[in-house]
Amino acid sequence: MKTSQNTVLIIGGTAGIGLEIVKQLTALNNHVIVTGRNKERLDAAVAGLKNVTAITFDVSKADEVENLVDRVGKNFPRLNMVINNAGRAILYNLGDEKADAFENAADEMLTNYLSIIRINQKFLPLLKSQDESAIVNVSSVVAYVPGITLPTYAASKAALHSYTTSLRLSLEQTTVKVFELMPPLVDTEFSKEIGGHNGIKPSVVAHEFVKALANNEFEIRVGDTAKIYELFRQSPIDALNVMNANRKAWIETV
Repeated sequence: MKTSQNTVLIIGGTAGIGLEIVKQLTALNNHVIVTGRNKERLDAAVAGLKNVTAITFDVSKADEVENLVDRVGKNFPRLNMVINNAGRAILYNLGDEKADAFENAADEMLTNYLSIIRINQKFLPLLKSQDESAIVNVSSVVAYVPGITLPTYAASKAALHSYTTSLRLSLEQTTVKVFELMPPLVDTEFSKEIGGHNGIKPSVVAHEFVKALANNEFEIRVGDTAKIYELFRQSPIDALNVMNANRKAWIETV
């Protein structure tokens, strides 16, 4: 996949991995359409960046998806890449009967999984019309092995991984390539509650993404994700134990 002269839509690009991808893609002479739910935060994020269009947008709302698809189709007919980076993660204990697991899961599934299916489907006609195009779904290491602290977030990412694999197979005879970016723990505000300060920098994730894009590496396992994946292939139970090494302390919070 070419890494310059693309027209890119990134859903959720105001901070962390998303913003670093925006910075690196614009530096490579791509035009990037950046969305975020909060206008002030979005405007602040893209201030000073060139080749950027900012659009306030909530991927979980069907009417806003319809408006975005119509607007992008009219104003950016050469759109050839959609990056799904919006995410919702809720830290809670499944063993706590006071925690509303259903509501938490519904919230995370809508943003992390169902909304991605909807927006990809809506943009497929435009993407298929290009000579070369791509869909990029950002999942996580927990797509392979769940972490007990984010149980239904992990489930949503596992669902996204399965869907992404099926989508890639379904589109292999078209011009649309399907990538999955699978970061490990990353040092962002998003992961602060789960020890994100111990993670890798979002700029590293973005750099690895751009490199993999150029090489058509469709499952992009960054940093420790690659290690967990190999361990999972050898011993699923060992991988599960590594991912949940502190589970006894977590269980005792109930």
